[in-house]
Amino acid sequence: MKPDIWADITARINSVLDRPEIFVASHPLAGGDTCQAYRLETRNSVFFVKLSSSLKEESFAAEAAGLDELAAVGAARCPRPLLHGHIADITFLVLEHIRISRQGNDAVLGSALAQIHRHTAHEYGWDRGNTIGRTPQDNRRTSDWATFWRDRRLLPQLKLAAQSAAPKSLLDLGERLLAEIPALLRGHRPEPSLLHGDLWGGNHGYDDTGRPVLFDPAVYYGDRETDIAMTQLFGGFGADFLDAYHEAWPLPCGHEQRRDLYNLYHVLNHYNLFGASYAGQASRMIDRLLASAS
Repeated sequence: MKPDIWADITARINSVLDRPEIFVASHPLAGGDTCQAYRLETRNSVFFVKLSSSLKEESFAAEAAGLDELAAVGAARCPRPLLHGHIADITFLVLEHIRISRQGNDAVLGSALAQIHRHTAHEYGWDRGNTIGRTPQDNRRTSDWATFWRDRRLLPQLKLAAQSAAPKSLLDLGERLLAEIPALLRGHRPEPSLLHGDLWGGNHGYDDTGRPVLFDPAVYYGDRETDIAMTQLFGGFGADFLDAYHEAWPLPCGHEQRRDLYNLYHVLNHYNLFGASYAGQASRMIDRLLASAS
């Protein structure tokens, strides 16, 4: 890392805030698979900074835009983006620093997510691409949900898996599944809801007042069931969360059957990011989906 990167970032913060900040210290923070996270202390303020040598600046620009879009609903707090840029081969994103607790009222989070999902668009997708982890996420808009899920979500992940020499059995199952998606989603025409897009347990918390905080999004407009499905994939959400969500906006019939179809996207992404240990899980999910389609 460039030795004076913190002085450079602090100088850029000064230009945005139009006030003189002086770098004091930087402290690495735990967590994150695609970026290095730091607490940046200046003479008068504290900031949260993400650094990456692999993500392009456009990825941080999209993340900042996604945080702004979620925050604009007013249901949950999101770190306010200050600036993004690059210094030599390092890209960075500077955010408001929020002291976050993992302990809070999950019912409040469930109600807040339902309110976010009530914010809708006319088509599925978004006005820009972004990333899910390090993986590019294609958000080109379409009016048909089954087409969007097949062509913008599962197909790109299966293509990446093929490039990394995934087992032929997994790829063959994936090809069969793509042909069945219109049948699996027949008659299901969800409203295009504003989605967090990467809502696992590590991407939410609570501030000092108990207000829910959402961060690290992969925003787009789609079926709200996809966010709910992911909360059930890796855990980290209490029963009060789902109860409160259902009270605010019940999920439609059939959501349990669609859960594997939606979570397969994240399992395939984990295969592409982290390796072969996820191949078996993906194959089993596809087997269940194909059985339900027959």
